Amino acid sequence: MAEFADETKKKGGEFFTPREIVRLLVNLVEPKEGMSISDPTCGSGGMLIESRKYVERNNGNPRNLVLEGQESNYGNLAMCKMNMVLHNVLDFRIEYGDILSNPKLVDGGKLKKYDRVLANFPFSMNWDSKVASKDAYNRFRFGIPPEKDKADFAFIEHMFASLNDKGQAAIICSQGVLFRGNEESRIRENMVKEDEDIIEGVISLPPKLFYGTGIPGCILILNRKKPEKRRNKIMFIYAAKDFAEGKNRNTLRDEDIEKIDSAFTKFKDIKGYCHVADFDELKENEFNLNVPRYVDVTETEQAVDIQTVIDELKKLEKEKQGIEDKVYTNLKELGFKI
Repeated sequence: MAEFADETKKKGGEFFTPREIVRLLVNLVEPKEGMSISDPTCGSGGMLIESRKYVERNNGNPRNLVLEGQESNYGNLAMCKMNMVLHNVLDFRIEYGDILSNPKLVDGGKLKKYDRVLANFPFSMNWDSKVASKDAYNRFRFGIPPEKDKADFAFIEHMFASLNDKGQAAIICSQGVLFRGNEESRIRENMVKEDEDIIEGVISLPPKLFYGTGIPGCILILNRKKPEKRRNKIMFIYAAKDFAEGKNRNTLRDEDIEKIDSAFTKFKDIKGYCHVADFDELKENEFNLNVPRYVDVTETEQAVDIQTVIDELKKLEKEKQGIEDKVYTNLKELGFKI
């Protein structure tokens, strides 16, 4: 699938998230045996399959998981089901339909709730915001995103609404959701304010990681029940500089994934890489969540000793004069008139 996605370029991004990014998301939310896991924009099912592998690697029973998803492209839906079976995942539920206008992962007329939600939704889509005003599932409590090119928060709000009271989500987003103004700014504020406090982490990613686009994305980590020491705080991680450069796309290396995962787990400042911002700092920045506002990513300039530079220039000038004198002498001995 990776090779096929690479060949199809932009189309590949519609159904396939690069393996190392999927692995990073799963590592961040640490699914465990007995959990229910959903990907509401599941493409070829990589998030669900990697969640199962993670549980197995950590000595859990991979069959003791609820794996469910929804996909709006019928071809991708068929690919997802085949992929699940080929990976020996036989107990799963994948529904067909648009999650914004017609969510299918429902139970008794209510949206199903999960322990973990993992997703890479299509960035900057148009959507029919009229569905929000009559939404039966109370998904848009933080605000209704604009229609044109800005369905991002509609997806994010759906995913948050799909979490149970202890649930956690890791969502790949465009970086525009971190700083765009107007209604999106109000949605961010509502998500961050003290009585809601659902954003746990923001991770900026390198450019050219995804198939068919060079736009750098980010990871938004939501948590319905933050640990007490993380209340009213957000971890910002600037991971944009750590990657392996490639011809068609860049990749995250094992050490890059481990560095991000370790920083999020420890939840402590690392100069030039990550910072834990409290509510006052978020408010001071008017709830703009752009990572460089919180992590100083400027390169430290090496201190220059002016006298050393002057001495070096004098030395070079003396060497230059010596070479010129030697050339002059040699030309004169050869009979050249100078």
